[in-house]
Amino acid sequence: MNLKSLMLGAATAAAAATGAQAADLPVAPEPVDYVRVCDAYGARFFYIPGTETCLRVGGRVRVQYVANNFADNGNWSKREDNGYDFFARGYLYLDSRTNTEFGLLRTYTEIYGTNQTSKDSEAFSLGKAYVQWGGLTFGHATSFFDYFTGQTFIGVVDRNWSDTTVNLAAYTAAFGNGFSATVSVEDATFRESGDYAGTRYPDLVANLRVDQAWGNAQVMAALHDVRPKEAAVDGSVGFAIGGGVTIDLPMLASGSNVAFQATYVDGALAYLGTTDYSDYADNGNTSTGYSLAAGLYHQATDTIGLALDGTYMDLDLAGSEADVTRYAIDGSVQWAPISGFALGVDVGYANTDVDGSADQDEILAGFRVQRTF
Repeated sequence: MNLKSLMLGAATAAAAATGAQAADLPVAPEPVDYVRVCDAYGARFFYIPGTETCLRVGGRVRVQYVANNFADNGNWSKREDNGYDFFARGYLYLDSRTNTEFGLLRTYTEIYGTNQTSKDSEAFSLGKAYVQWGGLTFGHATSFFDYFTGQTFIGVVDRNWSDTTVNLAAYTAAFGNGFSATVSVEDATFRESGDYAGTRYPDLVANLRVDQAWGNAQVMAALHDVRPKEAAVDGSVGFAIGGGVTIDLPMLASGSNVAFQATYVDGALAYLGTTDYSDYADNGNTSTGYSLAAGLYHQATDTIGLALDGTYMDLDLAGSEADVTRYAIDGSVQWAPISGFALGVDVGYANTDVDGSADQDEILAGFRVQRTF
């Protein structure tokens, strides 16, 4: 055996030993992409691991302090009423979306807990919970009658428009160029004003809407079963009709807009945002009324927003000579120094007159801190 053979043999043995030792060493696993960004539906969505479903998790904390009605004969003049209201609420939002061959499959859930002035006022509630598939919507969602619901940051005084979350089943057809139409069957018990018997059928709601670069507009209508609790009183079909428009005002500043809305009802007062009076009289006649609403929002600077809105309502109550008029105006200033974080103050005034026999003023003011993420 010559020197060359010895060297080749030694090299082969060393290589075999090195390979054996390397095989015994742990191998680093391939990195696993546990969370992938999903940019198909906007910011902050991610894929649920192991699925093609995109999820967005969000929330909000809202804290506010309100001086309750300090007009004459308001809360401050009544020993049994609180002169202020402290309020804290936390929200959780879950928004899931999956593309299917039949269209987008979406679920949305909003849950919130609230604590107000009074040690026993803590409560958790379901804000929204619905499923959308293609043009179908099933669940607890904003009524498809609703359109304009105010511009102000808090809205310390009630204004008279429809702003209701109901149980519903709806279909929306999109026609292109921003036009759409919706037909919805909605839980009528959310719209009962007065002493009702059991419901026979849900409200039938429809709207026609357009969304374009200049703003948006909607016309809407609803049919409502008026079924008095007294068996001797015949029931009837109530209704509500309305329309509204929102016009963007980029000449003032980006984000600024002005909105107008009008609503007329017969036997369906809840569509005016009031349940203080009955939809019907003892003789079965129905109450009628209308409301006019307007609002202006101005993005004064990058961080300061100014808002003003108000309503006027007129009711002709069945079974009496009473005529109710109410007007309300509310204004706010909000400051958003950081994206998703805002502070603001709000002041509102309202007056309710019942056929000249009762005249009640309301003056409220509030301060809110809000963080949305």
